[in-house]
Amino acid sequence: MRGLFAAFALALTAGAAQAQAIPQWGYARSGTCDGYPRAAIETAPGLCVGLALAPPPTGLPLSKRTIRMPRSLLALPGGDLLVSDLGAWTTGRGAVWRVTPKPGGQPVIRPVLRKLDMPATLAIGPDGEVYVGEMSRISRFDPDAADPQATLTPVITGLPDNRLHDNRHPLSAFVWAADGAFLVNVGAPSDQCLPKPGWKSCPEAERQAAIWRFAPEGQGKWAAEPTVYARGLRNSLALVRTRAGTILQAENSIDVPQANWPPEELNVIEQGAHYGWPYCMGQNETAPAWRTQKVACAPYRRPVLNLPPHGAPLDLLEYRGEMFPELTGRLLVTLHGYRPTGSRILAIELDDNGLPKAGQRPRDLTPGWGAVKGKRPAGAPVGLAVAADGAIWVADDRNGAILRLAKDRR
Repeated sequence: MRGLFAAFALALTAGAAQAQAIPQWGYARSGTCDGYPRAAIETAPGLCVGLALAPPPTGLPLSKRTIRMPRSLLALPGGDLLVSDLGAWTTGRGAVWRVTPKPGGQPVIRPVLRKLDMPATLAIGPDGEVYVGEMSRISRFDPDAADPQATLTPVITGLPDNRLHDNRHPLSAFVWAADGAFLVNVGAPSDQCLPKPGWKSCPEAERQAAIWRFAPEGQGKWAAEPTVYARGLRNSLALVRTRAGTILQAENSIDVPQANWPPEELNVIEQGAHYGWPYCMGQNETAPAWRTQKVACAPYRRPVLNLPPHGAPLDLLEYRGEMFPELTGRLLVTLHGYRPTGSRILAIELDDNGLPKAGQRPRDLTPGWGAVKGKRPAGAPVGLAVAADGAIWVADDRNGAILRLAKDRR
């Protein structure tokens, strides 16, 4: 891990100018990847990336895209994908789409839900129903119904209405605990909770910057009032419950000018634990804004693994497909960040308890996804899904693309 961390730190200096602007062109195509147009993305040996949905190589403005900002993917039986579409960083413009991929052709795209408030996570619940998380609520719906919109039923409400510009972390993410409880991300209302005169602690961290637990009440119902399950987590958009039952979270750390600090974090979530925000980052280093308060970092839980600084991990998935036996049981992590540490997908080896193995160097599945004019934009991977054949599907929100990682058969 140290070698990978150092390599990313060096890459930041070399690629800083490249990361300053978001390019407006799309992905160039060259040949095919398992039946799909091959994207000009450099991958680990044996892999390739196909384009299932993407603007033309000349680019396409956000307003002209059918799916504007794809965030989360959910593979359905039969090969279709459900796609949550943020739409824009404002309310009422989000959607859920049903996509039928067509190798060698344009996918079929059908609307499922509209007028949503910044939809993010899509998941199948322990009851087999489909759930979608919006900014301030989580609902279930039936994507196979004649009118899916009519089936949209809120089940978790009253989540903080963290609107952008007033606050910073409006999106919800969730997993279910072993007992069926909803564990829901409640992002911090600010980046660093800058202390004010007389403060000894951050009032924002009392109930937000946390994971809330909504207790199960049976028959598809959960408690109206949550308890705080774990705290000190700035933004838990990447959550997964592994096959072993371990709950892992990838933390987006604070925004600072330093290129190689603080690291993003991979945390093992345990009930009642505090993970440090806003006081301490990484391996219990005091955050700059709180150094004058002389906070003690020892009581806070350290990450089990450091991730590249400013990489912005936005999804976690435990791979259990057939296409890539070498990835079986590994944790896949999307790094969405616009700095050179982002634009990649990592694979992390887990042990039998669902914990990252010590001393490893994560495998970089997409080492060449930075911006190259006329060839590709900087990748912005978010949601992951594994199809029945074991292919790995990826949503690229900034570039309006849905990509497919497959075995390179050429």
